[in-house]
Order: sequence, then C-alpha cells, then structure tokens
Amino acid sequence: MLPTHPLPRCIALAGPTASGKTAAALAIAQRWDVEIISVDSALVYRGMDIGTAKPSATELAQVPHHLINIRDPLQAYSAAEFVRDAEELLHAIHARGRLPLLVGGTMLYFKALFDGIDPMPGTHPALRATIEAEAAEHGWPAMHAQLALVDPVTAARLQPMDTQRIQRALEVWRASGQPLSSFHATKDVAARADRICATTLISLEPDDRAWLHERIALRFDQMLAAGFLDEVVTLRARGDLYADLPSMRCVGYRQAWEALEGTLPMDELRDRGIFATRQLAKRQVTWLRSMPQRHIVACDAPDALQQVLALVEQSV
Repeated sequence: MLPTHPLPRCIALAGPTASGKTAAALAIAQRWDVEIISVDSALVYRGMDIGTAKPSATELAQVPHHLINIRDPLQAYSAAEFVRDAEELLHAIHARGRLPLLVGGTMLYFKALFDGIDPMPGTHPALRATIEAEAAEHGWPAMHAQLALVDPVTAARLQPMDTQRIQRALEVWRASGQPLSSFHATKDVAARADRICATTLISLEPDDRAWLHERIALRFDQMLAAGFLDEVVTLRARGDLYADLPSMRCVGYRQAWEALEGTLPMDELRDRGIFATRQLAKRQVTWLRSMPQRHIVACDAPDALQQVLALVEQSV
C-alpha cells in the first residue's frame, strides 16, 4: 500500500462535472492564500483544453495551479502517480505557508489519496488482446456480466459499454486473482482516519439533477462553438495517437474521435457527448457518496458559493 502518513492541512473541493468547482476554487483563492492542486485525470494532458473545460490562461494566472498540462496525450497517468505527486505538492505548499486546495472530479484520485492504494498489476498486452478478442466475439455487455461474477463491486459502478474500464478490471482479475475493487479498498481504518483528519472535503452535489443536466448540455454546446472538434482534428493529425489511449477515451474526446472516424454519425455527436457526460456525472456522485467525511453543498442552491466559503472559513 502507498504511504498512509497524515496529510498536511488542506481543503478538498470535489463534485461532478459542470457543478461549479472552478468558480468556487477561484472565489476561495480571492480570500485565502492558496495553491490549487488539480484532481482531474483529463487536465493533465497538454493540447486538450476545450474538451476538458480546462481553466483559461487568465484563470490559471490568478492563482498557482499544479498537475495541469503535465503529460503528453500519448502518455498515461495513474492514480499511484497522482498520489505521489499530490503528496509532494501538499507538503511543499504547506512549507511555503500557503493552503493547499485540491480541486477536481476524478474521484478515484481523491480516494487513492485519502485511503492509500496497493500497487496494481501492470498492463499485460497478451491478456488485453485475449479480452478484446472475447469481446469481439461475445460483446462488451457479456464481458461486463463476466466481471460481475468476479468483481461485483466494480461491475456495479460501470456501464456495460464502458469498454476501457471493463477491460482493465478483467485484466487485473486475470493477472492477480484479485478484484480491482480490492485495490481501492481501505485496508486500515485507523490509518485512513489519521491520514484525512486535517482535510476538509467539500462536495458540490445538486439537489435537482435536471439543473446539472442543463449545465452539462450548455457546456458541451459552448465547447463545440469554441472549436472542440477542430481540437480533436489537430490531435488526430499528429498521427501517433489512437482511440484506445486513456487520453482519447476521455468523455467527449471519445465521441468526437468516433465522429471524425465515421463510426458515429456527425449529427449524433452532440447528443452522444452530452449523454456520456451525464453518465460520468452520475458515476462521480456515486463515488462521492462513498466518502462519508464530506461536507455536502447543494451546488444548485442560490447561496452555494457562500456555503462553500463558510466551510473554508471554519476549517482554516
């Protein structure tokens, strides 16, 4: 398991996509001397700005940001790497006399940081090829059903067509004989409690799901208007990227890649992209509900920002 020594005093701001995390983080930064650590598996990639809703250059200039634009889209970035990098940053920011502010929606990263994780088996190309061949013959819903037999916890949080995650979960099971969920589980409750005692986790969760769905649709439309499709055209033109890379399987990018490839009708891109983003948001909320230490703020409440600032005020 990764180290479980206590984390330094910090604030964590989590929530599903389009819940207002960036605006809330910048408001916090206006009142306290903070540095932001991004907790987002898509923002790590350079050249993927529009489709990830990456903070603008102006926003990035307002307060120090970390773990943004640190990887080429050809490279992977694991939860274990995030924990290592985030821990180093937390201690460095604390040593500079500033307050670390963790902000993002990649809940696996949050749980890995708070709970610690065991090193997972590495990739096995032969196993992956076998799983892909089985999926080609039987279909991914059948592979999802197979996963449910050996790792029901992971299967319950995955959609039957979440091919990348189903493949990885089956790969881990076949390589190690252990379910993927066991690597994410808390092994030592006391150590975990000690580790997160100095962390205030603020969770932006909507009371009205329709409110979030409207924001997701609006954001996707804004991305399209801002040139999202051109961004993916540029990425494809590099020639070294391919559809199964973790970067290109990010929500929105996967659908845009398929539309440009011709496997998805272009006139379905918007609806499919919005639907996939809604599904992501649903999974993010499910992850959050497994974190009992969180302080919930209804992000669709008129005074949501004031509530967030009040929680920070109580914690610093």
